Amino acid sequence: MPTYAQHQGGEASLELPDLNDVTFFGNVTGHNLLMIGIVISLLGLGFGLAIFMNLKKLPVHRSMLEISELIYETCKTYLTTQGKFILILEAFIAVVIILYFGVLSGLSAGRVVIILAFSLVGIAGSYGVAWFGIRVNTFANSRTAFASLEGKPFPLYAIPLKAGMSIGMMLISVELLIMLCILLFVPGEYAGPCFIGFAIGESLGAAALRIAGGIFTKIADIGSDLMKIVFKIKEDDARNPGVIADCTGDNAGDSVGPSADGFETYGVTGVALITFILLGVRDPRVQVQLLVWIFVMRVMMIIASAASYFVNDLIAKSRYKNVDKMNFEAPLTSLVWITSIVSVVITFIVSWFTIPVLGGNGTLWWKLSFIISCGTLAGAIIPELVKVFTSTESKHVQEVVTSSREGGPSLNILSGLVAGNFSAYWLGISIVALMAIAYLFTNLGASAVPDLSLGILMVDPLAAPVFGFGLVAFGFLGMGPVTIAVDSYGPVTDNAQSVYELSLIETVPNIEAEVKRDFNMDVNFARAKHLLEENDGAGNTFKATAKPVLIGTAVVGATTMIFSIIMALTNGLTTNTASLSLLHAPFVLGLITGGAVIYWFTGASIQAVTTGAYRAVEFIKANIKLEGVEKASVEDSKKVVQICTQYAQKGMFNIFMTVFFSTLAFAFVEPFFFIGYLISIAVFGLYQAIFMANAGGAWDNAKKVVEVDLKMKGTPLHDATVVGDTVGD
Repeated sequence: MPTYAQHQGGEASLELPDLNDVTFFGNVTGHNLLMIGIVISLLGLGFGLAIFMNLKKLPVHRSMLEISELIYETCKTYLTTQGKFILILEAFIAVVIILYFGVLSGLSAGRVVIILAFSLVGIAGSYGVAWFGIRVNTFANSRTAFASLEGKPFPLYAIPLKAGMSIGMMLISVELLIMLCILLFVPGEYAGPCFIGFAIGESLGAAALRIAGGIFTKIADIGSDLMKIVFKIKEDDARNPGVIADCTGDNAGDSVGPSADGFETYGVTGVALITFILLGVRDPRVQVQLLVWIFVMRVMMIIASAASYFVNDLIAKSRYKNVDKMNFEAPLTSLVWITSIVSVVITFIVSWFTIPVLGGNGTLWWKLSFIISCGTLAGAIIPELVKVFTSTESKHVQEVVTSSREGGPSLNILSGLVAGNFSAYWLGISIVALMAIAYLFTNLGASAVPDLSLGILMVDPLAAPVFGFGLVAFGFLGMGPVTIAVDSYGPVTDNAQSVYELSLIETVPNIEAEVKRDFNMDVNFARAKHLLEENDGAGNTFKATAKPVLIGTAVVGATTMIFSIIMALTNGLTTNTASLSLLHAPFVLGLITGGAVIYWFTGASIQAVTTGAYRAVEFIKANIKLEGVEKASVEDSKKVVQICTQYAQKGMFNIFMTVFFSTLAFAFVEPFFFIGYLISIAVFGLYQAIFMANAGGAWDNAKKVVEVDLKMKGTPLHDATVVGDTVGD
């Protein structure tokens, strides 16, 4: 039997070096330099809150405000229920933490308590940004709907983007503030338990909110959309009791989920890099340099995103403020590219000033900058590739529409599968290409002058490329607030369209005169509806573009975390490295097992949606009233929300318990079986997630093309695209 090196407690037993041991800019210690980061994080919080208050003050008609507040109330009910559910899951996690860290690893009671406490901090972070996101979006949805009445497109773009920037700046600033406080104010020997507890908590919160929110929104979406076929009613018909649940789902699945997921991704990637630096870098002084450099880069991410937003806003205002028609995707695309370019420039500047010499090497600052820039550029390139498959302008979406004309739902679904599969290929190749470039820079100069390569800093030169991959993941997140902002744009535009219809504002007596008197606005109802539908298409596209960025980050970041585990198991790649070979049978078996689990997860997720959607459709069909009423009762609407919540939680609990306990079980099979299992999950999960996300985006926007561009609602073609959209859900 082989023996394996043990690193008892893993990350929890790691100790941080003293940040005061290294100075920057002459005589500024690492500790003092990062104190500036806390100030900037607080300014980022202020920026997010200022936009939030600005949104709250925007004009809105009472009929629309009532609907947005009803949506918020149902969202509150959902989130409160989810909070209780997460605490139940935390109880399971707490038992495992105590058994592993306290009993098996022999950590002191104090360290175990710290891990438990910071797991609660992580949960609070994920849960808190989810609450904030829902409150911002439910202010923005009614304000966007009301702004559409004037018939000008620019406010319909500006308001959802403001909401997204508020969420993005708040999320990144809170995340960074917590991690900086651990670095700066917690003694080095206790920082490891803090970081691992924080990562566990935010992962738990994100998993529950992301998976349950996703199931919820798709149950509601399918239940609401199918009524358009069954009863031949319009989109967001106020008489449909499923519409409020659909609006709640837009927030639960497309706002709460991504917000919590983004919070977790940023945190866990940071913890993975910290862990790797402490395990893989030899010199404690170089460890300090790299830790400070990484966090200074994170702080500059806030500044780069805020500056890019203001620059892009000035450009957008000059081009679109007074026009009657605009491409809603254009200013969002320019924002992403401006932020990417600004972030790359700042990366090189910060690296030059903070790590001009690293381990006696004066070339590593620009090599590391190039590596991070690969990830930063990916944050702009990947959305462009996604648009090729999901945008209302894309040929793949047009193909879905065209095939639906003659082949109905059957060819619609097949064409969407084509788009999803091709997107997984091209996005996968792009991620591989960027990681390959990073790999080249980690070894640049190694053959001629080994001392000039990144490997000279590592306990083993083989560790250098994986550190490079971790920096690529870090670069993916280089424009974090903007990535979150364009992702959050979609839920607001989707909700705004629903708020408009549910408010029945067109039927309010003397509404034109009232709006003119109270808001000095001339109303154009037909134009308002058209603009809202157009903007929803842009929102769908950018919801789709943000997903692969977070997916890619999670996978590349997971690579770093997996390698950190390998470093611990092999005592810095000095023992048992042969067990990582394909000739080591348990490692191969782990690879196969991980792929199998991904497909179980996919099946369980879809089953949860299908079961819940069946119950939602059953209730809506039995209780919808189309004669003699203007809108569905609040009681019926809340009942649909209750059904969605119930089945979302059942599905989430089933998935969580199976994945959690199977992972624990696999960890006990054999250490390198477990490594193979984790690698396989990352690879299979990457392609399955990209395929499903982009196929869904193509089906969704094919329906939007039929509704907005072709104006063929209620036709067999529309029915076919609605069926495709529900499969996409």
